Amino acid sequence: MTGTQGSGEVYAVVSGVGGAGATRLSAEFAAALARDGRDVTVVDASFTTQGLAALVPERIDPDLTRVLTDDRPLQEAERTLSLDLPGTVTVTPALASFERLARAKTSECARRLAERLSAAADRYDAVFVDVPPVGANQAVAAVTAADAVALVVPDSERGVDAVPRHCDRLGDVDAGVDAVVANRGDPESPTVDAADAVVPPSEAAALSESPAAVEPAEFSVAVGSAVETVTGVEVDLPEPDSSSVADYLPG
Repeated sequence: MTGTQGSGEVYAVVSGVGGAGATRLSAEFAAALARDGRDVTVVDASFTTQGLAALVPERIDPDLTRVLTDDRPLQEAERTLSLDLPGTVTVTPALASFERLARAKTSECARRLAERLSAAADRYDAVFVDVPPVGANQAVAAVTAADAVALVVPDSERGVDAVPRHCDRLGDVDAGVDAVVANRGDPESPTVDAADAVVPPSEAAALSESPAAVEPAEFSVAVGSAVETVTGVEVDLPEPDSSSVADYLPG
């Protein structure tokens, strides 16, 4: 398909625990939709870890926190990734000093973030927001502004424990969980029984090597299946070069 040139929806990809992999999956989900011809953006609401900055090799100025504190358009901080795909992936990373990070976490900046996410949905086919464990103002703004929320947890006992705890926390801010994604697991026998989708480990060791879901490989199939679950959007899953597609789809 080809991009619809806007009128997309906002998807909050929330980390249920530190290190769950929400940043990487946000980028992978965007690449999966871009592979299908859509124009997608990823916004970094995880101000403390600032993970999306690893995907941008050039100088980041301004970053997301700057456009929020200075009340500037989101487009000024967007960077387009160099991917050979039918669609495009842009990212809006956060990369700032502690002082500006603190100012970007105010309630006023959270309100501006929500406004910019809504405006971005008018320009892109989908907007993914990398969200830390919900607590800070910008995280609350992201999940309440989103059309759907995906909770990412590691496929482990730690992830099992995180699901009910974070579902309750999201409920406290009037945001529900639309899909639970177990990351770095075995789709055939996941540890997290509550998972609606399971993504196996990526062969890309470093975050800077993401997104990896751009080639017709088994990992891309699993990511494509997960993004269908998260967004409700049907995508053309790639044909892997080897192995069985069924081995990477949830049973």
